[in-house]
Amino acid sequence: MKEYIVLARQNGTTKTGAPFATLKVADQEEVLNVAVWELGPQQEPVVGRIVSFYTLKDNQGKKSCNAMDIKNGPMPDPSHPLYNLLPRPISRETWDATITHLVSCCKDEQLVPIIREFADKLFKPYSEFPAATSVHHAFPGGLLNHTHQMLAMLDGIYPMLPYPIKLERCVLAILFHDYGKVYEYNRAGEGQEDMYLLGHIYIGAHKLHTELERRGIDIEETKRIVHCVLAHHGRLEFGSPVVPCTPEAELISHLDDISAKTDNMEGTGNLEKSFALGTCVVK
Repeated sequence: MKEYIVLARQNGTTKTGAPFATLKVADQEEVLNVAVWELGPQQEPVVGRIVSFYTLKDNQGKKSCNAMDIKNGPMPDPSHPLYNLLPRPISRETWDATITHLVSCCKDEQLVPIIREFADKLFKPYSEFPAATSVHHAFPGGLLNHTHQMLAMLDGIYPMLPYPIKLERCVLAILFHDYGKVYEYNRAGEGQEDMYLLGHIYIGAHKLHTELERRGIDIEETKRIVHCVLAHHGRLEFGSPVVPCTPEAELISHLDDISAKTDNMEGTGNLEKSFALGTCVVK
C-alpha cells in the first residue's frame, strides 16, 4: 500500500447530514484530493499524519473512499521520506532576523517598542496555527510562515516604491492582519464559532486598535494602522469591510495576495484545478 502524508483537511456534512472530510494527501509522485465518506470531525487522520488507502474510487478524476478504507499511520519524524512534503514553521532565528532588520529602518519611537513586543508574543501561537483550512498555508504553523513572507517581501520592496510609506504602520498591520485566525481555527485547521460570529478581520483590527489606544498612540495614527488590517482583503466582494485608501493599505493588500496565491500554486498538483486562482496549475 502506498503511503501519503495529509497536507490539509476540510470537514463537511452531506445533504443527508452524514459527515465527510476532504483530505489533501501527497507522496513523492502525486498530490490527491480525496473525499472520505462517513469520516467524522473527531476521527483521524489529522494534518501531518501518514495514511494509506485500502481502496480508492475514481469518478472522472474525483477520488473518494469510505472511512473504513483508510489505514492511519504515525506522525512522521524528520527521517521519514514524506516528512518534508508538509511545510513546517520557520525558525525563531529567521523570524527574529527579519524583525530586527525591519525595526532598524523604523523611526517612530512610540511604535517600535510595540512592534518588538508583539513580534515576540505572536511567534509561538502563529507557529502552531494554520493560516487557512485549505486555500493557502493550511498547515500547523502556516500562519507564521504567511506573516513572515509578507514581512520579508515588505523588507525588500519598500525601498523601491515610487512614493513614501510609513514602515511602522505596515509592520504592525502585517503582524495583526491575520491575528484573528488564532480564534477562527483550532490547531488542526477546523473552523470555530468566532469564524462566523466575528471573523478574523474584525478580531485582528479590534485587538490592534485596543493595544494602540491603551499605549496612548495618537488616534489619527491609530486609524491609519488599523485601516491597513481592515482593508487587507482588498475588495468588498472578497470580504473586505473597506477598500484600501492609503499607500500602506494598498501595499499590504498586494503582499497578502502574493503570499496566498503563490502558496496556493505551490500546493496545487500538476493540471489540478485551483479555485483560488480560477484555473488549472501547470508545472
